[in-house]
Amino acid sequence: MDTPRFQQFGIVGSGRVARALALGFAPHSFARPLLWGRSSEHVRTAVAGIGGAAAHDLGQILARCDAVAIAVSDDALADVVADMAARGPADHAPFVFHVSGRSGVAVLKPLRAAGALTAAVHPAMTFTGNPAGEVERMAGARFAITGSTPDAAARACKAVSLLGGVAVEIAEERRALYHAAVCHASNHLVTLIAGASDALTEAGVDDPAALLAPLVRAALENSLSSGFAGLSGPLLRGDHHTIGDHLDALVAFSPGLLPAYRAMARATLDQLERRGHGVSAEMDRKLR
Repeated sequence: MDTPRFQQFGIVGSGRVARALALGFAPHSFARPLLWGRSSEHVRTAVAGIGGAAAHDLGQILARCDAVAIAVSDDALADVVADMAARGPADHAPFVFHVSGRSGVAVLKPLRAAGALTAAVHPAMTFTGNPAGEVERMAGARFAITGSTPDAAARACKAVSLLGGVAVEIAEERRALYHAAVCHASNHLVTLIAGASDALTEAGVDDPAALLAPLVRAALENSLSSGFAGLSGPLLRGDHHTIGDHLDALVAFSPGLLPAYRAMARATLDQLERRGHGVSAEMDRKLR
């Protein structure tokens, strides 16, 4: 049985996430998605790239759409919500959700007070500006949802299912913890790989990405399937001489990587200790 459609989706925003959502929801809306953003030029570019139509203002979005996604920066979210609430949801109660990972439904209280059904719906994936590719990646991705009411949570699950995603409920008070976790895994991974690539370049490697790719993919798969039990290397073996050589080499040739290397090594040692692995005094001293 097909999932019921919405009458029309409204998208507030014109950036990467907004464009991907507009493209992803388009087949599930009887009318073309309606986009609005503070920059009319950016909205026109978005509409030209993914279809849909440009809204004249936020009032038009609220008047016409029964589902509205707010896809703006975290810092702009409260102001946009206030602007929308001031216009009111007109003569119907639209389903309005934002896609911020950090925020829950509290930021949407003005809209709920104005009669809207509200939720937070955050896709746990990265958006790099390729809407068609991102629509494909959203299928099967997890979406962290927090509804202001059980009905709002159900509506959020419905929206996620239209994109082929899987809804995971997160309590309002745990949203920031959830977001810290996914940023730690995804954003810090980029920093980690960039630092390793720079150090490999210093070591004379012409194509660091080609060297790292099989190793990092194997480590990622091991970590996802086995958790911390997927750890290997000199820290697990307790080889403090190797770690000492690493630190000396970083000081000499890649000092910019040293703080991150030391911090991650220290965090790994702490995990080993919590899991009952002995850590030598010499290893502990080197990484203090």
